[in-house]
Amino acid sequence: MRKERKNKRRKRKEKRKERKEKKKRKEGRKEKKEERKKERKKEEKKKKKKERKKEKERKKKERKRREKEKEKRKRKKKEKKKGRKKERKKERKKERKKEKERKRKRERKREKKEGRKKNKKKINHFIKLA
Repeated sequence: MRKERKNKRRKRKEKRKERKEKKKRKEGRKEKKEERKKERKKEEKKKKKKERKKEKERKKKERKRREKEKEKRKRKKKEKKKGRKKERKKERKKERKKEKERKRKRERKREKKEGRKKNKKKINHFIKLA
């Protein structure tokens, strides 16, 4: 009887021990799982951060490129305008020159006409005197 009880007690003890070990193993597995999960999360966060940084850098470069292009277009437009300005200036200068020439010609023509008139008057005057 005593032996049987001892045996039963021993078996119960062993079972309890096994259950404890099983529980411990389960806990260990759970902890490892959690640890892996945390690591994965950390890695994911790192990856996302890196991607965001890359994206930011890309956008920055894109913005810079666009600004450069805008500046280039502006410069070209300005140069074109400047060229047109120069052309207009030259045209105006030519026009003024032509106008001056025309004025001079008119003046000469008028003077000639007046001279002829004066001569005519002088001649008429002498004719009257004679």
